[in-house]
Amino acid sequence: MEARAPRGRRWVLPTALLCLYGFLASLRPSEPFLTRYLLGPDKNLTETQVFNEIYPVWTYSYLVLLFPVFLATDYLRYKPVILLQGLSLIVTWFMLLYAQGLLAIQFLEFFYGLVTATEIAYYSYIYSIVDLNLYQKVTSYCRSATLVGYTVGSICGQILVSVANWSLFSLNVLSLTSVSVAFATAWFLPMPQKSLFFHHVLRSQEEKVDILKVLRELWQDFLQCYSSRPMLCWSVWWAFSTCGYFQVINYTQGLWEMVLPSQRFEIYNGGVEAVSTLLGAVAVFAVGYIKVSWATWGEVALALFSLFIAAAVYVMDTVRNIWLCYASYVIFRIVYMLLITIATFQIATNLSMERYALVFGINTFIALALQTLLTLIVVDSSGLGLNIFTQFMIYASYFAAISLVFLVSGIYSIMKNYRRQEEMPSRSTTSSP
Repeated sequence: MEARAPRGRRWVLPTALLCLYGFLASLRPSEPFLTRYLLGPDKNLTETQVFNEIYPVWTYSYLVLLFPVFLATDYLRYKPVILLQGLSLIVTWFMLLYAQGLLAIQFLEFFYGLVTATEIAYYSYIYSIVDLNLYQKVTSYCRSATLVGYTVGSICGQILVSVANWSLFSLNVLSLTSVSVAFATAWFLPMPQKSLFFHHVLRSQEEKVDILKVLRELWQDFLQCYSSRPMLCWSVWWAFSTCGYFQVINYTQGLWEMVLPSQRFEIYNGGVEAVSTLLGAVAVFAVGYIKVSWATWGEVALALFSLFIAAAVYVMDTVRNIWLCYASYVIFRIVYMLLITIATFQIATNLSMERYALVFGINTFIALALQTLLTLIVVDSSGLGLNIFTQFMIYASYFAAISLVFLVSGIYSIMKNYRRQEEMPSRSTTSSP
C-alpha cells in the first residue's frame, strides 16, 4: 500500500504547477485599463486607430492561428505550446510598454492573438498527465486558477490606480513581471509522453506519426459528433453566442471610454471586471445544482437567456450612464458564463475527452470565423468602420436574433415531443389484441 501511494499522487505536482502558471499568467492588473492606456499620453493613439485598426487584428490573428495551433498542441504534446504562450505574453507586455506607433501596436495584437490561440494547450495538458477519474477535479482546479488570477489582478489594478495613484505604465510593468514568472514556472512542468490524437499510446522512437491518418480520424469524429440534433443545437448556440461575446468583451472598454472619458473622470474598470468574474464563477458553480430537463427545455432556456443578454447590451449602448453600463456588463458576463457552462456540460456528457477537444476547437473556430466576418463589416476601417455606439446596437440586435431563432426552434421541439407522447398510448391501444 505504501509503495502505491506516490504513484497515486503523481498528478498533484503537475496540477499544482499548471494552476500556478494559470494564476500568474492571468494576473494582469493593467488589462482592464488597456483602452485608456492606448488612448492616453503613453501611446497617444486616436479612437479610430484603436477601435477600427488595432483591435480587429486580434480577431484575425486568433482565427488564422487557431487550427494550426490546435494540431501543433497535440503533436508537440502540450508543454512546448504552453511555453510559447508564456513567451507570447512576455512579448505582448514588453511591446505594450515600449512599442510606439500604429504598426507596432498592431503587431502587439498579433502576439496577443497567439496568446489566446495557445490557451488550448493550457486546458488540455492535464488530461495527458492524470487518470480519467480525475478529469473533473483537475479541470475545475485549472479553470478556477485562471478566474482567481484574473479577479485578483483586476482588484489590484483598481486599488493601485484609485488609491495608490499608480501610473498605467507601472501597472503594465507589474503585468510583465507576473507573466514572466509564469513563463519560468512553465519550464518545470513534466513533459507528457502521450496526447489525445497524435500520441494515443507510448510510441517507440522509430515509429512515425501518420498525420493524414489522424486527420481522417478527426473528420470521421466530426461527422459523428454533429449528426446528433441536441449536439448540433448546443454547438450552434455556443459558436454564435461566443462570437457576440468576444465582440462585446473586446470593445466594452471603448464604449465605457465614450460614455465617461477616463482622462477627465475616475473609472472603475478593474473593479467591474473583478466583480463580473467573481459572480460569474459563482453562477458557474451553481450550475451543478440546477435540476432542469435540458433535453426538453434547453432551446427555450437558451432563447430566454439570450434575450437577457441582448437587453443588457442594449442598455449598455443606449443609457449613457457609466454605472448602468457597468451593471449591464456584469449581468451580460454572468448570463453568458452560466449558459456556456451548461452548453459545455451538455456537449461533454456524451462525448469522450478526445471528441470534446475536437468539438471545442471546431465551435471556437466557427465563432472566430463569424467574428472575423462581423469585424470586417462593422468595425474595420476598410469596411463600414462604424462608431462604437452603432456597433453595440448591432451586437444587441445580433443576440436578439439568436434568441428568436432558438425560441422558434424550442417551441417546435416541445410541440413535437408532446405530439409523440400523445401518439404513444394510441399506438399501444391499437397494437394490443
